[in-house]
Amino acid sequence: MTPTLQLARELIARPSVTPEDAGCLELLAARLAPLGFAHERLDSGEVCNLWSKRAPAPASSAQAAIKTIAFVGHTDVVPPGPLEHWSSPPFTPTERDGRLYGRGASDMKTSIAAFVVAVQEFLAATPEPQIAIALLLTSDEEGPSVEGTRVVVEQLRARGQAIDWCLVGEPTAVQQTGDMVKNGRRGTLSGRLTVRGVQGHIAYPQLAKNPIHQALPALAELAATRWDEGNAFFPPTSWQISNVHGGTGATNVIPGQVVVDFNFRFSTECTAEGLQQQVHAVLDRHGLDCELAWALGGQPFLTPAGTLVEAVRGAIHDETGLTAELSTTGGTSDGRFMAQICPQVVEVGPPNASIHKIDEHIRLADIEPLKNIYRRTLERLNAQAAA
Repeated sequence: MTPTLQLARELIARPSVTPEDAGCLELLAARLAPLGFAHERLDSGEVCNLWSKRAPAPASSAQAAIKTIAFVGHTDVVPPGPLEHWSSPPFTPTERDGRLYGRGASDMKTSIAAFVVAVQEFLAATPEPQIAIALLLTSDEEGPSVEGTRVVVEQLRARGQAIDWCLVGEPTAVQQTGDMVKNGRRGTLSGRLTVRGVQGHIAYPQLAKNPIHQALPALAELAATRWDEGNAFFPPTSWQISNVHGGTGATNVIPGQVVVDFNFRFSTECTAEGLQQQVHAVLDRHGLDCELAWALGGQPFLTPAGTLVEAVRGAIHDETGLTAELSTTGGTSDGRFMAQICPQVVEVGPPNASIHKIDEHIRLADIEPLKNIYRRTLERLNAQAAA
């Protein structure tokens, strides 16, 4: 059994359903401490956060010139769902048919194990690197994502901590580890629209005002709006209704209000402020008696071709022979927070087909290449720093 597989199994065995960490951070800190990493627990509320950093010896480089790469990941996992539907217990790592099964196998405990072993191997071969290495790990990514990486980023920014490159271990591949990496993500902006009417008996509509009927023309216009055309890196901005709440449960009552939840996934062609203004203009034009509450989940970010993208794609090609596709599709990640303090953020991890599902798994054949991609990335960045 390889060290990466062993560590992945140890992490999966800890039932760290968000926001629980279940001892994962202590396990990882113990593995990193002998390598010269200094640990800080930056816990917030119920959330466990670890910032761990190893800087080069002062004599190896001018302090101002030292660049830092941060590996970013989360130890929390989504709930397993009905246990009876799993082929094996979700927190009992199980190998069968060439796969490792367990909650977090793909998202993203194997990536974290690969981080740590890659760093161990890199430092064994390069005991005096020219770069600083850090790990930022949290137990609040699958949940609200309020007390995790976001909080740590705020503290790092306040102290002036510079991070030059960030590698997030989210599952990004489609068929095989290395076939796709994320060099950006769309922004997410949610709204809750409450349209007020007048409740009444459905047989006397002249005595009531149906807020659903009032809202429909505006909602139809919003659904038909082309917000932008996207660009070379992002698809067009999308507006989607996720929930509609209206009615009393009775079939003979016109409701007094309707509540509509919606979400934008927006590209760098838009701003959150601009989208809000456009929505309010539509609502005003339709004369709705309403209120609208907004929640900005994250700004879009993009890392164009450059040092980190080239290092990651080169590492992938050296390890697998693949030319990784760059993509900004999918949901949000903690990369959106890291992009606030780091100019180059890339996500690379195993295939994502089984994440959040019953019988989540990773192919055993994907584990060592993933670790080697992370190690090769370190080697490439260190070589450039030493040049």
